[in-house]
Amino acid sequence: MDATRSFSALGVLQTPPSTRLLPSACCPDKDLIVLISRLGGRDRLGLWNYSHGSKIWEVDGGVGDENTVIDIVDIAWSPDGQSIVAVHNPPLVTLHSLQDGTIQFTLSLHQVLNSQPRKMIGVWWFCDIRLAKTRSIPDILRRNDIIAGTSHAILRTLPLLDALQDDSQRLTATDLFAFQGTQTRSSSKEASPSVIHEWPTLPSDPLSASIKAPLSRKSIDPLEGSKSETDELNLNSLLVLADSCGSMHYYLDGTFPLGSITLGSNFFVNSLMKDQTRPTFIAYSAARVQETIATSLHPIIVDVPLLGKRHIRDMAKLSSTARELMWYCMNAINEMHTTWFGSETFSGARHLGPKWIQALEAKQKDQFGQAEPNAILDLTTLLVTGRATDSLLDFLGSGEQMSERGILKWESTMTEALVKLRDYSEKRITPACQRLHLVLEETQGWAQLSAFTPFELSLKEIHTCLEITMQMILLSAWLAATARQELFRFRAFLHWLRFETSVANPSSDNPPQPRHDILEVNNYLVSGLATSTIDRWFTGPAPQFSLIDISRESDKSIVDVIDQARTVARGNHASSGFQSVFPQDDAKFTNRNLNTLVNELASRCKCIFDRAASAATRSAAVHATSAADLTSRTRLTDYLTPPPMRERTINVNEGDLCQFLMLSVQTEQTNCLCLSRLYYRKEALESPSEIGIALFEPFILMGDEETSMGLDLLEADFLDDDYVVIVYRNRGENKSTHIAMFNYSGLRYQLVQTMQHVNLVVREELMLETVEQWKQGHLSKTRKQIERSRALKGGKTGHVSLALNGRLGRRVACVLDSKGTLESFDMEGDEDEETE
Repeated sequence: MDATRSFSALGVLQTPPSTRLLPSACCPDKDLIVLISRLGGRDRLGLWNYSHGSKIWEVDGGVGDENTVIDIVDIAWSPDGQSIVAVHNPPLVTLHSLQDGTIQFTLSLHQVLNSQPRKMIGVWWFCDIRLAKTRSIPDILRRNDIIAGTSHAILRTLPLLDALQDDSQRLTATDLFAFQGTQTRSSSKEASPSVIHEWPTLPSDPLSASIKAPLSRKSIDPLEGSKSETDELNLNSLLVLADSCGSMHYYLDGTFPLGSITLGSNFFVNSLMKDQTRPTFIAYSAARVQETIATSLHPIIVDVPLLGKRHIRDMAKLSSTARELMWYCMNAINEMHTTWFGSETFSGARHLGPKWIQALEAKQKDQFGQAEPNAILDLTTLLVTGRATDSLLDFLGSGEQMSERGILKWESTMTEALVKLRDYSEKRITPACQRLHLVLEETQGWAQLSAFTPFELSLKEIHTCLEITMQMILLSAWLAATARQELFRFRAFLHWLRFETSVANPSSDNPPQPRHDILEVNNYLVSGLATSTIDRWFTGPAPQFSLIDISRESDKSIVDVIDQARTVARGNHASSGFQSVFPQDDAKFTNRNLNTLVNELASRCKCIFDRAASAATRSAAVHATSAADLTSRTRLTDYLTPPPMRERTINVNEGDLCQFLMLSVQTEQTNCLCLSRLYYRKEALESPSEIGIALFEPFILMGDEETSMGLDLLEADFLDDDYVVIVYRNRGENKSTHIAMFNYSGLRYQLVQTMQHVNLVVREELMLETVEQWKQGHLSKTRKQIERSRALKGGKTGHVSLALNGRLGRRVACVLDSKGTLESFDMEGDEDEETE
């Protein structure tokens, strides 16, 4: 009888046979697991609750054309456990929400990848381990690490801008009425233009830009900011991606691109670690040798000193705030354009006047036989003389457009549109550009400091952006004034139109009294009814004027100006020359297109922050013992294809690293595990200072006898710093499969220097050579008893996959067999607890 203790089972769920389980699939702090299924030629991402055995959601793994083949290579969890990052081939990275699987962010790698074909290899998300800061004075003002006097400190004191409509949360008829029982959703479409989508940014935080969050988002306390306690775990975290051409791509907080570091073109990064005390990364290069992978024993050390300073985060916050404000301006201008000119689904207010003129001219041509009707001329004649032509009189008396309902609709549509143009220009675009001006001014100040030289900020480009921003402020204020003036003229026109309609259709003895201003009505007839000056703000080329063009140049000193002001105050206007006329070129002000101007400003600002964002990786230092070709220095081709190798790295002695490697060795006589312990000193991380080897054979105590001959090791991985979890199958008739756990921290290691293969440079070669030394009798093998195990309900045939969560208080193991059966176990609980 088996004398081992058993684990507590959490649940069993059945999935399609094509389901895949990755080693990092378990959620760190919840009873959730990510499974990858296949539908057609695309991988799908699904979130399951392994305790209840239920699927929470399932989404398409990628974006774009549904016919594109997409493979999910690796996944990683954000430090707060609220997001899942998935790495795809062709190269694409998507950030999914834990709540419903929607894509929060898409990291497209076409900008950092050159024309050389490459594939994604892996992903790592490192949290920021910071020492507790002790302050003599508490942060009673709650500045949240914002320096007084900076643009963000000023933005915190300004009133919040009204939130614009969030189109990404707009529901369609399918969302409202389609059957959602399968909990299957398609990936969201990207609505933002490429300049906004590719802009380097942190996770969206409108409040930092002094903008109200959309109503679809959760409420935010303005005093505390928009960062919750869980968001703090993502603060200063680093997402690192590795591709097949030796490049590593860094992202601050999972979204802000810091650029890429290329280690070499003849290998790729197979394993990556981060020093907890400094911004140093330890990367292990690997190369593919026929059917296996050769991983170097000597790591490549990558120092990124700028990550240890606050400058990178300050620049990321400036870039993110500038993006929020720019996207806010672009959305506001697009809404104004849609309101004025309409869209594919409805006509804008701008077309109502020309349609009214066309209807009048059509009546004049069709019913009164006028070959070349001129409605504006007839209306002007009526306005000046009070006499209407027969066609105009008939139109005013019986036209459908002249009904009270038609006039009210025209009035409400135009009034709403002009008020929107006025308010959006005054209350949204102008203050948003003023806030953007603050951000650019701070960036301009940074460009003149030597500490920010690595960011390569161009003073000329920043000055150009400031000029364009001031142009937008001027044009938006000008548009507000023009919209206000046109609204006044339109109302005067309607008063006159109602007056002439009542004159043409008298209904009482009391004649109507005119309430209109004849000059304002005439102005609207000339520029407002058929053509409008407001069109210039949305059509035509970009503005060419500068602020100097609208001001008068003067060589007078401040004393002369004060004397002139005193002269004017005394009433002597003639001698002061105060009202003298100076020439002005009105042709420069013909072009006022805000759409073109905001797109130009966005493109220029993006280029500035694009260059600054990659400062950290540009200043990185790479240290390697050698850059030898792994394929030429390995003898793996002499061995059979080895099984996958597992690894775990432990930080010891404030900077020293201890790495454990594990390889399963199977023969006809026995099955054993080969463990290697590599010790790296902090001052010399490029090469291990000590290599130890341990070869042991797990066995089960059946009564008083030890049994190990009938075990096939299927999978093994490190649970934490002390325990290893293995999955084995009996070779007997029942071929039952078991999951087991044993302690490896107390193993005794033999130093590799006492052996004959001290010059090996490849992990796999070291491990396989160790097995050869054992077979030749140069190494001894120890036996390790399996203290805890439990039989699986499935897994009797085929391969199995193993995913572990070694977090203290939530140590869970999940096993997926070839038939799609997923079983989960509590590695801390006993079977007795489950029975109770």
